[in-house]
Amino acid sequence: MSPSISKRNNVKIIGSGDRTLMLAHGFGCDQNMWRYVVPAFENDYRIVLFDYVGCGKSDQSAYNPNRYNNLNGYAQDIIEVAEELQLTNVTFVGHSVSCIIGILAYIQKPGLFNSMILIGPSPRYINDETYQGGFSQGDLEELLDVMEKNYIGWANFLAPIVMKNDERPELTQELEESFCSTDPVITKRFARVTFFSDNRSDLSKVDIPVLVLQCSEDAIAPDFVGEYVAERIIGSKYVKMEATGHCPHLSHPEETIHNMKNFLTELQAVAKHE
Repeated sequence: MSPSISKRNNVKIIGSGDRTLMLAHGFGCDQNMWRYVVPAFENDYRIVLFDYVGCGKSDQSAYNPNRYNNLNGYAQDIIEVAEELQLTNVTFVGHSVSCIIGILAYIQKPGLFNSMILIGPSPRYINDETYQGGFSQGDLEELLDVMEKNYIGWANFLAPIVMKNDERPELTQELEESFCSTDPVITKRFARVTFFSDNRSDLSKVDIPVLVLQCSEDAIAPDFVGEYVAERIIGSKYVKMEATGHCPHLSHPEETIHNMKNFLTELQAVAKHE
């Protein structure tokens, strides 16, 4: 693999097998967020982990505001990593904004993935007359304003809303620390790109098997949004989880793994009969 791409996105490969899971973290996070999920699959899958530029241990000097001024720049990173590794038979697993980034990567390069698992997807965070994304334009402008004036306070405010599992404060603390460990300038730009994107029209362009995992009591991507995504990706499978919050791979890894394995097993069964 090209040292530049590997270093840029801090690419890690775990496990082996003729099937690949590409795990893509959400906003303000990094690949470490998948640590409870990876062991369940590493004996049977080649697992590709990475950090978006500006997150985790990526090469922050590779950040280009022109490239990353919309989600397509992040999608291009995914494509380049996949091409460098010559990945085949890939199931893309995205969390939060990565669900849409993965969809954009697939649209740009059909055949890149043969299936997708979308955890807490949202193609649009802002409400309009017929769509309930969970936030008003004013809500998000205010959130970004807080980021600008008091970054630590923003992280302190947002982390418990995202995580939701109040009885496990260590999870909220981890997420808050993850937010605070990222470059504030890059994170603020990523937040604007994430929260003000509208990718609803891209959902119908996905024509591979998709699993949509919708958490309970998810303030970031409420039930309406998950149902909307599933309805517009023809043939997708929708699962409403008992897990609460927006990060089930951290808060409820067993349930997350169970649903992922069920979906992957079904895909294998279908493939054997074709």
